[in-house]
Parts: sequence; C-alpha cells; structure tokens
Amino acid sequence: MSLLDECKIIQLPKHSDPRGNLSVIEGGQQIPFDIKRVYYLYDVPGGSTRAGHGHIELQQFMIAMSGSFDVIVDDGFGRKKIHLNRSYYGLYIPKMMWREVENFSSGGVCLVLASTNYDPKDYFHDYDEFQAVARGQHPDHPPR
Repeated sequence: MSLLDECKIIQLPKHSDPRGNLSVIEGGQQIPFDIKRVYYLYDVPGGSTRAGHGHIELQQFMIAMSGSFDVIVDDGFGRKKIHLNRSYYGLYIPKMMWREVENFSSGGVCLVLASTNYDPKDYFHDYDEFQAVARGQHPDHPPR
C-alpha cells in the first residue's frame, strides 16, 4: 500500500433537520488523530496556490467549509489531486506528505485540523529535499 493510499476522503456525520445541517468532528473519532491546532485559508486570490510544503510528523484534515478547491498530495513517489467541495467531506493527509492547495473558487474557505502545534522544524519547504527524505536518500534522515 502506497502512502498516497492513506490520503483519503472521510465522510463526516451529517445531522439534518428543517433548521439546517450539523456535522461533528472529534479527534480520534472521525479523524485518526487528536486535534492540536485549527486554522483556515480564505480570500485566496484566483490563480494562487497555498501550502507548497511537506511535514515530517504533522497529520492534517482539510475541509471545504465554503466553495471548493483542489488538494495535490505527493509522497515523493507519486502525486494525486483531490477536489473538495462539500462541508461534510474532508481529506485526511498523513505525515511525510507534500501538499499544495489550488484552484480556489470564489468565496472558498479551507478549514485545516492539525495533529500538532506549529513547529517550523517539522516543515519541508524544498521539494527536492522532501523527495530525497521520502525516498530514503537524505543523509540526515533515515528512510521512512
């Protein structure tokens, strides 16, 4: 099984009644980690790409709270693009995954639930370095 296969859409519980819909996310329940940080992307100008980095330990869960966008995930061996456009679906992204977020619709809002607090040491900002580590070719990092 490829690490890309672990990037998956998870359908959240959706409780509907005449007053509207309600979805619930509890860390360790609907998603496979406890939530340590929450942030969101909004007012992204047309044609802009967000993210463009990888993480060593951080896991994420992304939801299109409004509008839509595409998430490109890359494990250093292959890539896939996932389109998010429903607030009751989210994308689970495991650790050691490069990600890019693009193609935001007008009014698109991306909610991100993260497994760790912000730590600049957890980031890869250089794709070649990320790919070398992911493939076990980097002298400072053992193979995953």
